[in-house]
Amino acid sequence: MVTTASVAEIGALIGDSARVAMMQALMDGRALTAGELAAAAGIAPQTASGHLAQLTAAGLLAVARQGRHRYHRIAAPAVARLLESLMQVAGSVAPVPRTGPRDERMRLARTCYDHIAGRLGVALADALGAQGWIEIGDEAGLVTPEGLARLDAIGLDLSAPSQGRRAVPLCRPCLDWSERRPHLAGRLGAALCTHGLAQGWIRRHADSRALAVTPEGRRAYREVFCVELA
Repeated sequence: MVTTASVAEIGALIGDSARVAMMQALMDGRALTAGELAAAAGIAPQTASGHLAQLTAAGLLAVARQGRHRYHRIAAPAVARLLESLMQVAGSVAPVPRTGPRDERMRLARTCYDHIAGRLGVALADALGAQGWIEIGDEAGLVTPEGLARLDAIGLDLSAPSQGRRAVPLCRPCLDWSERRPHLAGRLGAALCTHGLAQGWIRRHADSRALAVTPEGRRAYREVFCVELA
């Protein structure tokens, strides 16, 4: 049951700048160690461990052990959506200035948990909608029969999660904090990201969740999806 106290607890946890920095570092879907997250937040490892323990206890982060290391990740897509929504609200109250190429990389394309955000993500949502492959409303979306056939021919895997895992919606709008318009989440959003990485159309940057769109990717997104990137 959701109570006022439980909502306030989550708000207080996310209200710390170091915790926000560590959670933002996990928004590209990777799992990172406490040391890596401490570096991302600019705090001491011991301090980071205390913050991570609180975030894990609240269900915002999950931990997996491998050998001597403990890896932290965003616990659920709902947590990633919460962070993205907070960034969108923060941007509307105090717009992020365009101060350098790092900001521009993030605006062009970035990961939003397991899917593509930024101008590329919004352009893909627009293009698929214009061609009748998807239908998107304010809160939900669907992939049309034509869209399923076309996406299958391209090689996108839209199969349901394996048994025992919670079902993920096939298609869902996710409000983009920099573009202020929806990009695609759900299984379709994740498949577009996974497929783009596998084909070499997009590549991860090592130092952020920004995505580089390769020359081959610009050509492929134009020819396959009718997406033109400035």
